Amino acid sequence: MRISRSRCLTLSFILICGLVPEVTADAEEASEAPIVSVFSSMAQQFQDVSFGMSNSSEVLSHYNVTRNSICLFRMVDNEKLHLDAKDIDSLDAAKLKQFIYVHGLHWVTEYSPLIAAGLFNAMVRTHLLLIMNKASAEYEDSMQTYRKAAKLFQGKVLFVLVDSGKRENGKVISYFQLKESQLPALAIYETKNDKWDTLPNTEVTVEKVRDFCDGFLKGTLLVSAAVRKHLAPSSV
Repeated sequence: MRISRSRCLTLSFILICGLVPEVTADAEEASEAPIVSVFSSMAQQFQDVSFGMSNSSEVLSHYNVTRNSICLFRMVDNEKLHLDAKDIDSLDAAKLKQFIYVHGLHWVTEYSPLIAAGLFNAMVRTHLLLIMNKASAEYEDSMQTYRKAAKLFQGKVLFVLVDSGKRENGKVISYFQLKESQLPALAIYETKNDKWDTLPNTEVTVEKVRDFCDGFLKGTLLVSAAVRKHLAPSSV
């Protein structure tokens, strides 16, 4: 199996070429399939993602694959997603890039309208949002700390960054009833039952993030969104 290693092993792809018995092509011939060139081009564009290709019978058996398939593995929620042959047949660079953007969650995923669907469809239902301006002097240090804290909650909480400097993110800030003067802030949200809470005007430390997440997960910080006037989740 050929693998392109990245420095950020939170997301990896494997293109698995399943060769049916009547096909006599070897690995080199299989690698000439159109999807392989598309797949390889993505490896160049997404340097923080590990890409691999295989037509090994052991790999096919391990993942129970009988036809060509693209598998995505996420560490943040231990999820495996895949594109089947019927999807691959019509796959081009634009569609594969969109698939990566929508489903490519990292230790900290920056929020955008495009990736919102991937966040709400993730197996992990609790999301922590750091809402701050990326142009602020504290941003770099805060993000380093935020990433460290994210690893403490692998499979439990998805960590998201919301850039308050972007006008289009105003709806997210309004959803949590936060004002500009209260930023940077942490907001935690349960997608299943619309429970959420906020920690305004906060300095990002591992201890504060850990305590805030632990309190929410234990139910001591749960606030019902049903009793507040806010935007519907679908509009966020």
